[in-house]
Amino acid sequence: MSKTEAISLTKRGMLPPSSCNSLMDRSESLKRDSVMGNGAAKVRGSLERKKSKSFKEGDSYSSWLITEAPGSIAAVRREQVAAQQALRKLKIAHYGRSKSTINFTSSKVVPLLNPNPNPHPQRCSFLTPTSDPIYVAYHDEEWGVPVHDDKTLFELLTLSGAQVGSDWTSTLRKRHDYRKAFMEFEAEVVAKLTEKEMNAISIEYKIEMSKVRGVVENAKKIVEIKKAFVSLEKYLWGFVNHKPISTNYKLGHKIPVKTSKSESISKDMVRRGFRFVGPTVVHSFMQAAGLTNDHLITCCRHAPCTLLATNP
Repeated sequence: MSKTEAISLTKRGMLPPSSCNSLMDRSESLKRDSVMGNGAAKVRGSLERKKSKSFKEGDSYSSWLITEAPGSIAAVRREQVAAQQALRKLKIAHYGRSKSTINFTSSKVVPLLNPNPNPHPQRCSFLTPTSDPIYVAYHDEEWGVPVHDDKTLFELLTLSGAQVGSDWTSTLRKRHDYRKAFMEFEAEVVAKLTEKEMNAISIEYKIEMSKVRGVVENAKKIVEIKKAFVSLEKYLWGFVNHKPISTNYKLGHKIPVKTSKSESISKDMVRRGFRFVGPTVVHSFMQAAGLTNDHLITCCRHAPCTLLATNP
């Protein structure tokens, strides 16, 4: 029954108003279903047409195309998992297994032999990848290590003065010549060198005459120091109460070229007649002889030198 017919019957009294409303609602519902059905049919038809463009007649979907075909989502995922597993194996080979992943019941877990966790130690920032190996070795083996031998102290004091106007690398290259020229820094022997002998040393080893004279004069003063303090070691280490000064510098530019301590030592040595012992030279000597540990706290040599200072 249409909507018009229902209204007509209601006006004639042949159909109750409630029945009329029910018939009208049902009619509207049927129309909506009809429209929606036609729309769904159109969508299905569109999908079928798209499907027919991708697959020829008779073709069918296969699960293999989804899970096994190259380029599929599953194949890509498998490649990702394989790459992650390979990376994990490399990490295990380099660092070893973490405690949470070790299977103690498995015989396949093999610990690393002779692990070297720090193959490239961090040094003080004034050393660079282009630094001369002789200077690197000096930093790693001598710089900051406490020295208590008189001849070695005399040698380091001489080298500290010799590098003024030059650099430590050039001075270290001539270290062997200095030892030969000044009789292995035997102060009593060097103090007796004559003018003629000093001139011969200057020519043979290409050392400035003023520096040769300075070394000889210092040797004479060391002989006097030994008479007054028993040894050069007791005299020099007395300025720091026989205990190395341990610093905690984080940055290379924070390391000073001189300190109040080096100034006081310099002042006393100049008063006694030493040459080439300015505050900067004395501070360089203190670093070389280990009277002060100026390795940066990030340097691999800071802790060992600190330990040597505590337990000589």
